[in-house]
This record gives sequence, structure tokens and C-alpha cells, in this order.
Amino acid sequence: MTESIVIARRFRGPAGSGNGGYTCGLVAGLLDADTVEVTLRLPPPLDTALRVERADDSVLVRDGDTLVAEARAAELALELPEPVAFADAVAIAGARPDDPDHPFPGCFVCGPGREEGDALRLRPTATGDGRIVAPWRPSEATPPFVWASLDCPGAHAVNPDGARGVSVLGRLTARVMETPAPGDECVVVGWPLGGDGRRLHAGTALFCDGRPLALARAVWFMVGDELRDGTLTRVTGR
Repeated sequence: MTESIVIARRFRGPAGSGNGGYTCGLVAGLLDADTVEVTLRLPPPLDTALRVERADDSVLVRDGDTLVAEARAAELALELPEPVAFADAVAIAGARPDDPDHPFPGCFVCGPGREEGDALRLRPTATGDGRIVAPWRPSEATPPFVWASLDCPGAHAVNPDGARGVSVLGRLTARVMETPAPGDECVVVGWPLGGDGRRLHAGTALFCDGRPLALARAVWFMVGDELRDGTLTRVTGR
């Protein structure tokens, strides 16, 4: 029997494709590894049975014959920044209004057009010292939700307030040590890790009571004509 996965429309990022972090987490769950690197080759289609192909140490996910994502076991070394207390993160993020020009208002992670409880509703906000923070009190939490939380704060770290245009996730390498419980007072911290041209790097970490639960390193790509009316037409990175 052919193995497949489906990215439900609830978990969209751009209007017509899956949120990168959630998709990476769903694909990473197909591997038995502590740390997984997931590379997105195309915008992940929604409500579509995507075929899973397994090798000894990797997984390929295809839409028909077209490669959408690939995952492999990896290693991850990151020097984590200082965590931010939940109350402080709430105050910082609460002082920032919703972005009326958000490119993906329906994004499962940071879209201001989503309802509480149906999406994460993170509001990544700059602290003023190079870090980005986003408080998160999950109403439900699974490993793919944790991967999702590690996504958009990284975009804000490399592209504060969207000043450089629109950025999309090309690769996410993450390790989830612990999944938070519903109601836990969590904070995602993001920070830039350099890059060149359209290719930028970010670190993100999920903390609860100052304890790291998960961490990730991401590769982000600035997009121009790949974006049409809030729909991503291709992922540019390799």
C-alpha cells in the first residue's frame, strides 16, 4: 500500500500552500531521528495526498512525480541566546499592532487573519537587541506544531518588519526535545545567523520557564516574482 501524507488547508502559510514549518515537522515525523533536516523543493500543495518514498536514512515526498520535500537525519549545533520571560514577551508583542500589509494573513503560525485556537497566532516582535520574541500558550501541541512555532520568528529575525520584501522557508533543521503541554507559557526566540544575497540564515528556539524545548536553524529566501496575490509559485532555494 502506498504511504502518503496530506497537508490540510488549516495548516497553510501562503494562501495556496502549506506553512513551511508545519510541513517540515510533518515530514520530519516520518524519520526516526532526534534531529532532522527538511528541504522544501516546491510550495507544499494543500489537501493533496503526497506520496512518501523511504530510503535507509532519508524520506522523499512527491506530488505525483514532482519532488516537494526531502528529509534526512542531521546534526545541529547552535549557541542559544538568553531566553525571555513569558510576561516580558507578552508585553513586547502586545505593543505591536497586527500588520495590515501582512503578505500571508492566513498563515497558520503568524497570520493576523486567523482565529484563536485554530492557529498559533504568533506575533514575532523585535526586542531591540537583535532578538525576535513571540509568546505562545498552546491550546494544542504536537511535534509538527512545535516545528511550526520555530518557523516564522526566524523570518522576522532575518527580515525585520518585512523591510527586505517577502521571505519564504527553504530548509529547516530542528530538534524537538520536549513538546509543551496545552496552556504552558512558552516563548519562541529568533535571531539572525548571516547569509548572502537572497539566501539568509536564522536560529530559533522554543523555551518554557527558561528551559529550551526545541531549537532550529533555517535557510530563508527572499522572493519577488515567485509571489502572486499571496500565493507562492515556487521555492527558489536548493
